[in-house]
Amino acid sequence: VVISGSGNVATYACQKATQLGGKVIAMSDSNGYIVDENGIDYKVIKEIKEVKRARIKTYLDYVPSAKYVEGCSGIWTVPCDIALPCATQNDVNMDSAKKIAASGIKYYIEVANMPTTNDALEFLKEQKHMVVAPSKAVNAGGVSVSELEMAQNAERLYWTAEEVDAKLKGIMKNIYHSSVEVAERYGLGYDLVAGANIVGFQKVADAMMAQGIF
Repeated sequence: VVISGSGNVATYACQKATQLGGKVIAMSDSNGYIVDENGIDYKVIKEIKEVKRARIKTYLDYVPSAKYVEGCSGIWTVPCDIALPCATQNDVNMDSAKKIAASGIKYYIEVANMPTTNDALEFLKEQKHMVVAPSKAVNAGGVSVSELEMAQNAERLYWTAEEVDAKLKGIMKNIYHSSVEVAERYGLGYDLVAGANIVGFQKVADAMMAQGIF
């Protein structure tokens, strides 16, 4: 797994990917990126970014066997199976998209808010060897957890982190299956981007119909 960024989104993406059995081998900040073929330790990233507020290159002070490279764009040349852009909006442009396609990445998952430019996203969707998941579906998890927090507050409940995580997993599975089903229903094949767009539009339209259209 390659993750761009090292802020909250990237750090917790690293943690979750590691907990699910993935190996995160590269992360970045605005100055450059690190590569740790043995798997980046998300606890070290938390120490660097949340406690010491330091640059990501200081990861080498904790793990001397890792490598640091100046500049950010080269991170997408690191061979991996999964790319998680977690840095910022429009982080991945056409130049980066071509590097991603050439590196043989199988799954491109938009974790940040709209991290891919429109032309780059269309280009990545055309890659037959790659599954592309859009940010509006992927980071719906953050909004969903906020909703769960509101539900707890309203009902004066307390759920453990494990309970919240289980509920989130069910929500994300539903979003995925809904996106797949709708895209296939409209003859678009396995297109998560189109499916998520249609499902999102339907939810807004249904809400407008329920409330009355003025």
